[in-house]
Amino acid sequence: MKRFHVHISVEDIDFSIRFYSTLFAAAPTVQRPDYAKWMLDDPRVNFAISRRGHAPGVNHLGWQVESAEDLQSMRAQLQAADARLVEQTGEACCYARSDKYWISDPTGIAWETFHTLGSIAVFGEDTPAPSDNASCCIPPKNAGTVTKAACCGPARVANRG
Repeated sequence: MKRFHVHISVEDIDFSIRFYSTLFAAAPTVQRPDYAKWMLDDPRVNFAISRRGHAPGVNHLGWQVESAEDLQSMRAQLQAADARLVEQTGEACCYARSDKYWISDPTGIAWETFHTLGSIAVFGEDTPAPSDNASCCIPPKNAGTVTKAACCGPARVANRG
């Protein structure tokens, strides 16, 4: 079974946590000084917000799957949608370690499909940002090589068309 995933960049994390907690009538499942996540069952969604110095708005969308087999079974479908699929194994991002695939829609919105392997104590393993300002959470323009940067930033990939 899949769970829809939405990640939004926010300016004021405390205000946003209060807003979404009221909207969802639930406290976050995970809450850190720069991040919060709600694992909602109705609708079935993994809704995350973060304040990481990026412009407010949609960071990325995606699917959370429950097993490595589910993730692998999505590969052909994702690659058919975007041949520049990026694969990441054991990636540290958003206080979790996950195996994931990234694609982008025609407008440049990143779509992440992932299987969470476990939680970690840090947001992600930050490394210097490449010159194209891509991020570990956004597939880089040169999809053959995964370039990591400060994790989960709303860098936009080039429009396809």
